[in-house]
Amino acid sequence: MGQTEGQSYSELHRPSSEFASRSDYLDHELTIMKPRRWKLNLPGRDFRFEWEDLVPAIAGTIGITVMYSAVMTSWANGFGLDANFIIENVRVEMLVSAILFCILVSGFMNPRANLAGNHGPMIPLIPVIAVSGAHPLALAILLGVFGLILSVTKGGSRLVKLTSQGVAGGLLVYLGAMGSIGQISSLKVWADAQGVGYVALAVLAANIIAYAWLARIGKRWLAIPLCSVLAVVIALALGAPFEFTTEPGLPNLNPAYWWGEDTGWKLGLPGVPEFLASLPFAILAVAMWSPDFLGHRIFQEMNYPTKAKDVLMDVDDTMTGCSFRQMVGTLFGGGNVTSSWGTYMIPAAIAKRPIPAGGILLGVLCVIVAVAGYPMDITVWRPVMSIALLVGVFLPLLEAGMEMVKDTKDTQSAGITIFASAVVNPVFGWALTMLLDNNSLIGDKERSKLLGFADRIVIPGLAFVISTLAMAAVGMLPGIPAMVG
Repeated sequence: MGQTEGQSYSELHRPSSEFASRSDYLDHELTIMKPRRWKLNLPGRDFRFEWEDLVPAIAGTIGITVMYSAVMTSWANGFGLDANFIIENVRVEMLVSAILFCILVSGFMNPRANLAGNHGPMIPLIPVIAVSGAHPLALAILLGVFGLILSVTKGGSRLVKLTSQGVAGGLLVYLGAMGSIGQISSLKVWADAQGVGYVALAVLAANIIAYAWLARIGKRWLAIPLCSVLAVVIALALGAPFEFTTEPGLPNLNPAYWWGEDTGWKLGLPGVPEFLASLPFAILAVAMWSPDFLGHRIFQEMNYPTKAKDVLMDVDDTMTGCSFRQMVGTLFGGGNVTSSWGTYMIPAAIAKRPIPAGGILLGVLCVIVAVAGYPMDITVWRPVMSIALLVGVFLPLLEAGMEMVKDTKDTQSAGITIFASAVVNPVFGWALTMLLDNNSLIGDKERSKLLGFADRIVIPGLAFVISTLAMAAVGMLPGIPAMVG
């Protein structure tokens, strides 16, 4: 160990031919990388591109195109904007996030900060945000400021450390199960609406077999590209309708256009009332970051060798990247609500690849998709969308959660997490169960003895109170009307 501490990545690198297996080579790469935080990292000197990096890059591109389209459609419906707004805004978000944050920040400047992607749980709230008098730019500024405060104070990493294995496992099981059921249902509904109900069954059956086979041969990281292609071939062969509609083009990147009174969003600049209306949604979004980030880092810990500490996603650095990405992206006119990029991180962890190389490739793919236009139609086509999210995100989440729940203590905490999440949502389930678990009311009784007063009461209590009040304010608690809007 002492002999390698002073050596650089390039000095410690060995060709793959020297290893017994490809997996051994990838493990070695992870253990010798020494990413520079907020300093220039260069290919060859600090990291390498491998063909496995294409897997999370493709998966992340598919995932983010789907999520951005869903977000902008929700905003357009809320503010009465047309389809052109949706396409242009998706392109803005893809270009800004790809060039400035995927390539520059996570690729070259800080490979320990995961890519800043989309905050999926916030999508159902966007219509509520729109009618409440909130403003996208005010929301972005507040979210960015709160995120930076949490990052500077190391609050995000502290919350992650205070989440026990049972609570984390239960959270992953719930997210994986609900997401899987949701995607299967969406595919069936789409197929029935198109008059080709049998397509859903055929696509799902074929991909069950393909996913099981990949797991059997230890190539699960190939699931997204292989299963997506399989979905396209089967759906088209069985007569599912598809057409290209999005033409090549570049969006308007002038902030004055997007935040004018009669152009772009047609909302003008926000004032004090808009900031006040946006406040509870910003608090809620940041409160939901910690469990989101937790799930992504767990995948690295489960798939990377134990010595690969230097390449694990840094929660606080990721929060810094997400905060700046939120403010900058919205300044240029985007409508995305950001969080850690799960459709990139989960496949990357399974493929045993660190953040930078795949992040750069993903950025390049996003630029190509945004400019070309036509690939956007393929990625948001329901068979591709549902299968990619199923095999690339939700099934791995479910499997990882089940692996984490290993004994009675973990089972108890996991069960309460799932129960509480089903009652309200995963944020409520995580915050409540973390508070109970850290005070020996459930789970490991010995664990709480190692925690101080702040870690048992103050921090978990504040997390629960703040997130619950924010949810109450926006109407996310069952039976309690929203306080805003």
